[in-house]
Amino acid sequence: MSNNYKLVIKPKTSLFDFSIKEVWSYRDLLLLFVRRDFIAVYKQTILGPLWFFIQPILTTLMFMVVFGGIGKMSTDGMPQAAFYLAGIVSWNYFADVLKATSETFVQNANIFGKVYFPRIISPLSIVISKLITFGVQLFLFLLVFSYYLFFTDSSIQPNWYLLLLPVLIFLTGGMSFGLGLLITALTTKYRDFRFLIAFAIQLAMYATPVIYPSSMIEGKMKIFITANPMSAIIETFRYAFLGVGNFSWGGLLYSFIVMILFIIIGVLSFNKVEKSFMDTV
Repeated sequence: MSNNYKLVIKPKTSLFDFSIKEVWSYRDLLLLFVRRDFIAVYKQTILGPLWFFIQPILTTLMFMVVFGGIGKMSTDGMPQAAFYLAGIVSWNYFADVLKATSETFVQNANIFGKVYFPRIISPLSIVISKLITFGVQLFLFLLVFSYYLFFTDSSIQPNWYLLLLPVLIFLTGGMSFGLGLLITALTTKYRDFRFLIAFAIQLAMYATPVIYPSSMIEGKMKIFITANPMSAIIETFRYAFLGVGNFSWGGLLYSFIVMILFIIIGVLSFNKVEKSFMDTV
């Protein structure tokens, strides 16, 4: 009797096991997960996909009233709607991927316990599905951006750094992916992280130039804000579209290095935990 198997499933023997070929062979499942993640978010809601627009619009309006109106916070001479929305769109992609990825093991325990497939596919699907959401919100930003650029006398000055947009998206997705893998690995044993993550993301936003320009930060606080790897990404996004903010190749290189470290540590932690997570979830 011939033993010609098309697929052989073997246990991982190393924390560094990460087969891109195996992930590619399950690409159909990856696409199904992407569809599930995208559709399930606002399923059985009255407004449905409109929430992709409503959430950044309401957040922008709140920032305009609280920080722009009451707090009189500077926007470097830019229209408040364009300034705040530029930061919100960039930050939302990072925050949404991080939050969803950090719950990978807990949210998918039933599936992981019944059938085999590369577990890394689940967090990868989140990165892709949230990228679709980012695209929708980026479209909203482009509408606001175009209005101020073509129909008002604002000082918006887009430049060739717009070509770096794919790089910024890659850095943001990779950073939140790696950090999310690390957190989901910790969550299987320490459930406190599930309650802390949303609060930590909110605090991290205020440590990132989302609602304020980096030009208003001085002294030791500037070092602290610059140490945040998301700061360079958001500043570059704003500089590319609006022409204000600080751009630094060194800042982007720093963000890239941090992203690589997060991914390495995250994958190692993920591979270690997936062997025994069913005993603790």
